[in-house]
Amino acid sequence: MKVEIIPCLSDNYSYLIHEKESNSVSIVDPSEFSTCDKVINKYKKLDFILNTHHHADHVGANLELKKKYNSKILGSKLDKDRIPGIDIFLNENQKQKIGNLEFEVIFIPGHTKGHIAFFFSKEKIAFTGDTLFSLGCGRVFEGTHKEMFNSLNKIKKLPPDTKIYCGHEYTKSNLNFCLEYDFNNTFLKEKKIDIQKKLNSNQPTIPTTLSQEIRTNIFLRCNDPEIKRTLGLKDSSEVEVFSKLRDLKDSF
Repeated sequence: MKVEIIPCLSDNYSYLIHEKESNSVSIVDPSEFSTCDKVINKYKKLDFILNTHHHADHVGANLELKKKYNSKILGSKLDKDRIPGIDIFLNENQKQKIGNLEFEVIFIPGHTKGHIAFFFSKEKIAFTGDTLFSLGCGRVFEGTHKEMFNSLNKIKKLPPDTKIYCGHEYTKSNLNFCLEYDFNNTFLKEKKIDIQKKLNSNQPTIPTTLSQEIRTNIFLRCNDPEIKRTLGLKDSSEVEVFSKLRDLKDSF
């Protein structure tokens, strides 16, 4: 399974997936036709389009790509009226094949009501859209803070060496927020150096790994006593800590 990162728009990422054995070609969240098509053209085909959620910056190229390549579009059943051109409706925990690759559907509402992730367990790769970012998480638009917290915990239970491919290059701003409220985290300070090196070289900060995120992403560390003390929430629940952090990030 080869994953090719395609920077789109101002800070989006789409991902091309190529599986050599069956020569299947898929793309995750194609936001921009011309940019994505330049990469797809190398393979002369596009079998599947995978959408994590319905927002325009994740489905913008659906219809043009489907028209050109006769691709099948896969997305959440809950988004059947909101994802352009959708063909295959996916449900929570469903196993789905694209060529010889198989992924599991993880239902992760919060950012949107129908948001899903694609987890390729054999390859230990997850496409998390706008739910889990490198050092951050998505805004809560259509769900509740509790739903988003529970969704992040679902992802947190995946194998620690799972590679995380998310929807945006938000890592630098997320890093600054984490350092503001988790300033004694040595893992975070080490990650800062690595992030800066990548950005200085015009490289994506993606993928990250789940084990790195568990050590450094403040939204996955809501049970940390020091973070609780910093927020003045020493005796609060993890959901309350998450809600406070999400509200602070919204205005950061």
